[in-house]
Amino acid sequence: QVQLVESGGGLVQTGGSLRLSCVVSRSISSFNRMAWVRQALGNQREGVAIITKRGATTYADSVKGRFTISRDHAKNTVYLQMNSLKPEDTAVYYCGVATDEGQNYWGQGTQVTVSS
Repeated sequence: QVQLVESGGGLVQTGGSLRLSCVVSRSISSFNRMAWVRQALGNQREGVAIITKRGATTYADSVKGRFTISRDHAKNTVYLQMNSLKPEDTAVYYCGVATDEGQNYWGQGTQVTVSS
């Protein structure tokens, strides 16, 4: 199995920044894509950002221009830099990987709370 551990969540005021990290238990170079999703209390899970094997990125409209997904192959880590945070960004954030065979693996999540 693939294990993922998120960290970096916390409490921040509106307009603040956080950087989430996700350490993966094996090389991330071969994964088809890596992603961040989030789930607010009482809401369905929402895709946030994706980075492909080639490094192409896509973002949800709600975070475009504020969030940046990146990776460090040497550290087997994917990051989500979150700037200009808003209360509606409050959620549990999960990182995940997808193999070329279509298998998905997800971490346990990290809580992000943005106060007004």
